[in-house]
Order: sequence, then structure tokens, then C-alpha cells
Amino acid sequence: MIDLLVAGGGPAGLATAIHGALSGLEVVIAEPRPTPVDKACGEGLMPGAVRALGELGVTVAGRPFHGIRYVDGVTGRTAEACFREGHGLGVRRTGLHAALAGRADELGVRTVPRRLGPVRQDGRGVTAGGLTARYLVAADGLHSPTRRALGLCAPSDPHRTARYGLRRHYTVEPWSDLVEVHWSARSEAYVTPLAPGLVGVAVLTSDRAPFDAQLAHFPILAGRLPAAPDSPVRGAGPLRQGVRSRVAGRVLLVGDAAGYTDALTGEGLTLALTAADELVRCVRAGRPEAYERAWLRLSRSYRLLTGSLLWARERPLLAPHIVPLASRLPRVFREGVNLLA
Repeated sequence: MIDLLVAGGGPAGLATAIHGALSGLEVVIAEPRPTPVDKACGEGLMPGAVRALGELGVTVAGRPFHGIRYVDGVTGRTAEACFREGHGLGVRRTGLHAALAGRADELGVRTVPRRLGPVRQDGRGVTAGGLTARYLVAADGLHSPTRRALGLCAPSDPHRTARYGLRRHYTVEPWSDLVEVHWSARSEAYVTPLAPGLVGVAVLTSDRAPFDAQLAHFPILAGRLPAAPDSPVRGAGPLRQGVRSRVAGRVLLVGDAAGYTDALTGEGLTLALTAADELVRCVRAGRPEAYERAWLRLSRSYRLLTGSLLWARERPLLAPHIVPLASRLPRVFREGVNLLA
């Protein structure tokens, strides 16, 4: 019998499969899309994610960055903090996906091109899509069909404003070895150096408007970018996804399927990679229920810092003071950045 059946072959699913294979488990991935898969993503790996990839034996080409800079999108006022240990890596999502998929293939992980559909489970295993395994890992994304089918979605807060992400690339030489976060009244633009002559720009916003209209809120940034983009726009959202539990019997959730607060702090991939390791540890120990507590522990700083920053961002009286406050309190800003790193 298959040990781990992974629904979804994105970074979280591939990382889980690699950890499983390294632990001696038989792993099968169900993914209908051909490799590599692209999606809306800031494409900046924090140092924790870079270390986690190294532990998986995954090598990916990219552009190192050494910290975070906040920029007031209109006045140009800044605050910046460098990482104390290690570096981040700007890498195209397709490059990351291809590297993870290549490592999984190298370890003998089998991929079947299908969607799994309804899930049935009993005390011995889980059956979905004509396959039976000891455990099913739902790594099927932000709007996980598996999570929804199992009734694990928490009700959304009607008082919270939905936020969305948009991403596009530009052919221009990176002007900094930091990831820049430009702030406007209702949105943020993340500039990630990806390669010589290439940057990625990701906008997080609560406004439903085209990318060019969003970029107009950042005149300083817009002035640095060429008129013609290097790629089409990709979008994702709503970003916030509440989850009642990461475990339902023999089904475990990982990556964005396990719940998502916001992309404000760029920690989604780090959490996905480290949680995949914990998930496999719990499965090997025959204690899948322990994964819930492990996930909550791993995600504590992400949930606290991202939730707090998002709370301030959503208050019109506080939002304009985020960059000035970070500039006046450099030590606090530095500690926050390095806690996430």
C-alpha cells in the first residue's frame, strides 16, 4: 500500500513527498498540471526557506537578497533591516517548482496526472481517485477542494476586507540587494530581484483593479520600471483562509491548504517547507494527530507578526504610520525581520 498519497504537486506537496521519500516511505503525487506550474507569488524565499531547501537536497538558481526595505510609495521614506544569518533568494516560481519536481523524481516519487476527487477513509487507510494509501496529504492550494469537502474551512469574517495578490515581471536591472516593500494607502508592492536584468513586482491589495491601475499608486516605483512588462499578470485570492484543523483522521493539510493569513511577511513558503517535514515525522511515528500542534508551533511567529501587521494595515488611521514607525524604531523593525528570517 502507498504510504503517502499527496494531492497537489506544488512546492508544499513536493516538499512533503521529498521528506517522505527520504524517510523511506512510498509516496505518490496526484497532480493534473504539467511541470513546472506557475502562480501568483512574490518569489522571494526568506533565509529559513533557503535552509529548508538545502535540507531537502534541492538546488535552485536565483538572485540572493540580504534583507527587507520598507518604502513609503509616495514620499520615498524608508526603513531597512538586513538578515543576521544567511540570505534570501529571489527565484522564479517556475524555477523553484522544476527544482523540487526534479528532486522528487530523483528519489523515485511517482506522479499520476489526475485530480483525486471524493475522499473515503477508515481506520486502515484513505481512498481517492482510485488510489488507496495509509495517509492522504492535501497540498491542493489556497482554495483546497479537499479541505472544503471535509468541512475543515472556518467561516470567513464578514467584517474583514478580502485581499488579493497580483504579480508581473519586468526586464530591468535590480537596483537593490534587498526586497523592497512599497506602501500606499490601500496596497503594498513587493519588488524582488530575480536575476540579472529581471525583477518581480507583486501587489497585495483589497481593491479589485487591473495591475497598471494598482501600480499607479506607487509613483516612485512606477518611475523605475520599463513601460513594457516581461510577463502577463497572474493573480490569487482572496488570501485569508481560515481552517478549523489541519488533521481529519488520516487526512493532513499542508501549505496554503492548511490555512493562510496574508502574504505581507513573505513567510508562506518557509512555513510550507518546514511543516512538510513535521507532517512526515508525525506520520512515521503513527501519530498524525500530533501534526496539528506541530503546525501551530511552527506558524506561531508568522501568525502573530502577519496578523498584527495586517490589523494595523486595515486601520486607516494607523496604516500611514507603518513605514515612519519602522524608520523611527530600526531595532524593533530589525528584530521583526530576523524573527521571520
